[in-house]
Amino acid sequence: MNQQNQNRHLKWKPFQSLAATALFAACTGAAASVTNPVIGQLLWSEEFNGTSLNTGVWTASDGNGCQINLCGYGNAELQYYSPNNLSIVNVPFESGTRALAIQARSQTVGSNVFTSGKIDTKGKVQVQYGMIEVRLATPNIATGLWPAAWMLGVSPQTWPRNGEIDIMEMGHKASMRASAGNPSPNHFTGSNVITWQQAACVPGNESCAASTAWQTKNWYIPSTSLANRFVTYRLYWDESQMRFTVVDNGVERNMYDAPLPVNSTALQAPFYLLLNLAVGGNFTDAANPSQVTAPLPGTMYVDYVRVYQLDGKGQVKLGNQTVPEVAGKFGVFTDTTAVNNKLVAGTSSDIFLWNGASSGAGNTAPYEGSNVIAWAYTAPGQWFGGGVQARQARDLSNYRNGTMRFRIKIPANVSFNIGVGDTYTNQNWVNFPANTSTHGLVRNGEWAQGSIPVSTLLGTKVAAQSLLDVFMISSDANRLPTSTFQFAIDDIVWDSGTTTTPPPTTPTGPTWVTQPSATTLQFNTNTGSWADVHYTVNNGAQQNVRMRLDGSTNTYIAGGLKIGDVVRYSFTYWDPARNFAVDTAWQSYTMK
Repeated sequence: MNQQNQNRHLKWKPFQSLAATALFAACTGAAASVTNPVIGQLLWSEEFNGTSLNTGVWTASDGNGCQINLCGYGNAELQYYSPNNLSIVNVPFESGTRALAIQARSQTVGSNVFTSGKIDTKGKVQVQYGMIEVRLATPNIATGLWPAAWMLGVSPQTWPRNGEIDIMEMGHKASMRASAGNPSPNHFTGSNVITWQQAACVPGNESCAASTAWQTKNWYIPSTSLANRFVTYRLYWDESQMRFTVVDNGVERNMYDAPLPVNSTALQAPFYLLLNLAVGGNFTDAANPSQVTAPLPGTMYVDYVRVYQLDGKGQVKLGNQTVPEVAGKFGVFTDTTAVNNKLVAGTSSDIFLWNGASSGAGNTAPYEGSNVIAWAYTAPGQWFGGGVQARQARDLSNYRNGTMRFRIKIPANVSFNIGVGDTYTNQNWVNFPANTSTHGLVRNGEWAQGSIPVSTLLGTKVAAQSLLDVFMISSDANRLPTSTFQFAIDDIVWDSGTTTTPPPTTPTGPTWVTQPSATTLQFNTNTGSWADVHYTVNNGAQQNVRMRLDGSTNTYIAGGLKIGDVVRYSFTYWDPARNFAVDTAWQSYTMK
């Protein structure tokens, strides 16, 4: 499963249990208790009462996974997800209720003979702690339908390191329901939490995915079929515990026998929401279309999704929360260099050695401070590589015209590459040939500094505004080492260089804009009387502001912007010569 592409790959693994654009609330209080919770104010909700899906909150999937090179979304699912299978409707079996309808159909699209729907809030809504409540109704599951309301960590790390929280899912295989006496699929609903755990790193589970549902009671068995009736699923979540429940006919029942302890940092980070109705796949007993017995079309209805405070804790953030790093110096791995901000290994970044068969821990002393990335290459003829990966995507767009500098101690006869990668899987590499000084790096086997222009490092595809692998090193595939050696890296710093203010735009009329910095845009008029500016950012809410008049010039500076933002604007100003107000045409400006 690749979290970046929102693909879920649920397997039941040999690990039994876990041992801002807008900030609506961020509170702390007394020690939380998920078993005796105090539910506070409503922080955010999606009631699905409109005429169509709110695309400002939700993104609809369109594809079968092949478009992201993962056909079947990592689960051998049989459906094609289409926005056409999503609608807001009046619920036929509950008068007065309007809900999101996700419909699975027998419908051929390309190589898929089923279609269905899936939505998520990635980059639009993220939740951290609180009580998350989802009221939904599932269709007749029979064999083959797989409804789910779940969450994925916003961290750009690959699944399962980002964490997965399954608030509810149905459609389990008969073998998965066996521990509960093998009730029918319509009488069995469960929850799950998946994280990366060292204890789960066993042959056959190379992803090290640890599932709390593995051989653990994690379900609710209703006396009445869940098909075509609403129940409410709840997740109580704080920094130390998680509790999953089902509210059925006014009675709340626990999924697990006891709350789950939160012992993974992945579960202490923000998550985004997903709702979908899959058809077939390795979670179900329908590995191929002929094994699907569920009557189609089948519709899953979601009445609402709500997030409340839990014992004074919980927060919901709207919009993309990746804030650009300020110009200056950004430390990737450094102890003593003065920087504006930096990553800390084990806290905000991880250091990965990719090929343990060729390399291991080295003993080279640090260049500076007390920490160093030191490795020993022990298998001539094999490749080596590793790097520093941020736990949250980093926006280094303010560094596009700068330099990435690093210290390295490596034999002069070893050819290697330095690279970076973004959250869209784009990578770029810069080669450092053996016995050749490149990008300032003196090849004498001692500590030396390389300096790569960021424009060269990023190449033509890597997105500076969404970097994940902020430093990588690998062997040169065409010149693999022929002997063993030690090498070490230290003091890795991105430097934006001298920041310059963009030159002012020459006024071409009574109104114009200038960009004083990477985060501000100034509106100007020279009409000599009052003026208003009207503007939107990325098609958001319109702002209407009376500008400041100094002499004959009006100005207003909009802040909080970032490179790539599209600002649409128009002016209303008083024209003294003609004695009436003038409305200008709308124009647009893209932040640089």
